Amino acid sequence: MKRPPRGGDRRARTAPRGRRRRETELPPVGVVEVAERDADGDLFVRLVKDDEGRAPIRLAPSREEQTAGAPGLGDRLLVRFERLEDGTVEARLVKRLGQSAHRVLGVVRKGRGEIRIEPVDRRSKESLIIPPGEGRALSEGDLVLAQVDPARSRPYGPKPARVLETVGREDDPRAASLLAIHTHGIPTGFSEDAEAEARAARVPGASGRVDLTRLPLITIDPADARDHDDAVFAEPDDDPKNPGGWVVWVAIADVAAAVRPGSSLDQEARGKGNSVYFPDRVEPMLPEALSAELCSLKVGELRACLAARMVFGADGAKRAHRFERGLMRSAASLSYEQAQTAIDGAPDAATGPLMDNVLRPLWSAYRALANARARRSPLEIASAERRIVLGVDGKVASITPRASLEAHRLIEEFMIQANVCAAETLERRRTPLIYRVHDSPSADKMDALADFLESVGIPWNKGEPPRTERFNRLLAQSREGPNAEIVNEVVLRTQMQAVYSPENIGHFGLNLDRYAHFTSPIRRYADLVVHRGLIRALGLGDDGLADADVRAIGETAEHVTMTERRAMAAERDATDRYVAAFLADRVGADFAGRITGVTRFGLFVRLAETGADGFVPISTLGGEFFIHDEKAHALVGQDTGALWRLGRPVEVRLREATPITGGLLFEMLSEPEAGNHASPRRRTFQRGRAGHRRRGR
Repeated sequence: MKRPPRGGDRRARTAPRGRRRRETELPPVGVVEVAERDADGDLFVRLVKDDEGRAPIRLAPSREEQTAGAPGLGDRLLVRFERLEDGTVEARLVKRLGQSAHRVLGVVRKGRGEIRIEPVDRRSKESLIIPPGEGRALSEGDLVLAQVDPARSRPYGPKPARVLETVGREDDPRAASLLAIHTHGIPTGFSEDAEAEARAARVPGASGRVDLTRLPLITIDPADARDHDDAVFAEPDDDPKNPGGWVVWVAIADVAAAVRPGSSLDQEARGKGNSVYFPDRVEPMLPEALSAELCSLKVGELRACLAARMVFGADGAKRAHRFERGLMRSAASLSYEQAQTAIDGAPDAATGPLMDNVLRPLWSAYRALANARARRSPLEIASAERRIVLGVDGKVASITPRASLEAHRLIEEFMIQANVCAAETLERRRTPLIYRVHDSPSADKMDALADFLESVGIPWNKGEPPRTERFNRLLAQSREGPNAEIVNEVVLRTQMQAVYSPENIGHFGLNLDRYAHFTSPIRRYADLVVHRGLIRALGLGDDGLADADVRAIGETAEHVTMTERRAMAAERDATDRYVAAFLADRVGADFAGRITGVTRFGLFVRLAETGADGFVPISTLGGEFFIHDEKAHALVGQDTGALWRLGRPVEVRLREATPITGGLLFEMLSEPEAGNHASPRRRTFQRGRAGHRRRGR
């Protein structure tokens, strides 16, 4: 399976957009999801059931954080809401809900005549114990799902538990993704009914479909892609009224033809919400009979598609579009690197015959669209993604930066165009749809950004509203300076998270009025819903959006947002575990890094070599009393003013790497900056935002 760098959206917006927040009373207690983490590592939560569109609420630090660690993005919590003297509201942790207090995924440890289960969640420190005589079949290092046995509870010591199932071994190289799947409740596999429906599906007949087999559509994907759900083609527009213009086709696998509303396939795809990608495996949204076969646009094979035909002027502005439900045959399957190498002047046997009639027209059309994109000025935040490369033994062989090629940007921009066309069409036809929305940064986030920029000497007018071009100017101005990397990081953290919604508030990051995911129905249920909406709106068949689906579209949008968050959290946890396993034999080694988070409890540091994130506890930094200055994004020595600031390059030593939890613990080797910074006010410390007395090393 693949994970293409699919983006976004098109069409310029004339002004920043954003839903106006309504100040309504919060319930005393509520279930929330951890939605965001700011530059200081502070967490912000949203009510799981929230019809008011409230801004994220800060999660107050708790004593539990010092022992069990902070919750992670995507975790669900039970919290109590409290209004502070200044009128702001904080959420205070009552109970974690992300991993049930009664069901624990853990690793078996044997010793001194007892069997314990140590949780694999690094935020949990409470071990369980298996009663004597009940763990004979268990071995040291088994990964098990256990349940607390309340009938045997006792007032002290580890809680008695019984093992529900053995899920693997901690020394299995695949344990990292297995643990993430179980920890986050990722649905796995398919029922016999769903598999049977997938195997029974066939390519539709030509009736009611347009013949697109004459078009030399090609797929461009990662080299290891197992499915190909989008194909592209471009040619000069022969309309004399559009000199220098382009016709661009984006053909997407017609998943709706194989997955009918209400079927077992449909119900299970909706439950999963999306495919989940790990370094060693994929948990697909659809069975392989569809995702890697019938709905994959294989070279030379007849396939059903839903295609957008888009017309652009020489300036890249879109002039017209229409959708066709058709049949196609892919003319070639290229990797990003293969296509890029060809356009750079070194075609191979596969790309050579495609140069004049396929590849050069694609790049010419893209360069026109790139001009329009530049005028639109979407956010240009750099992404330093890392790729985990596994060896034949399943262990991590290397961790390398992901290449960013023009071929990636070409496919992304064409997908953006098609996504916006889908949203525009459904709006015009007054058909309900699931938008992909991205709100503008909140006032609190903008204030925090301004405070940080002031601390590093970069001017920023707090009074100006957030606009993408303003952020882009800031990024461009700081790109060659010493703070480039951390400014990029803080700008990224200033942004809100995109969500799915039946209500449109625009997409701030892409600077668009409207946007709907359309281009990946194999791996995202939201896209399948949009496909069905287009089929219904345009009268393209009897397998469009059903009335029941229309009534439930808000619930579906909320559900697929949740499954996306769940997948992100699982993928992140698996990556952390793989990275910790990779670094486990380098404990004691020194690394260059950068401070990427400053909290009351210590510093987060990201290593330059691997991009791995680890923690330096405040108790290991020395003997001075440190206070957390939120505005300066720094720990400040109360006596000397010595500084540990966000973004500072540092040297650290790896002290612990725990693959089973994904945790990395560092020792700081660098010295703090000299004390020329005024200590924050004492009242900040009294409100619980101060550091802790640090013990000597």
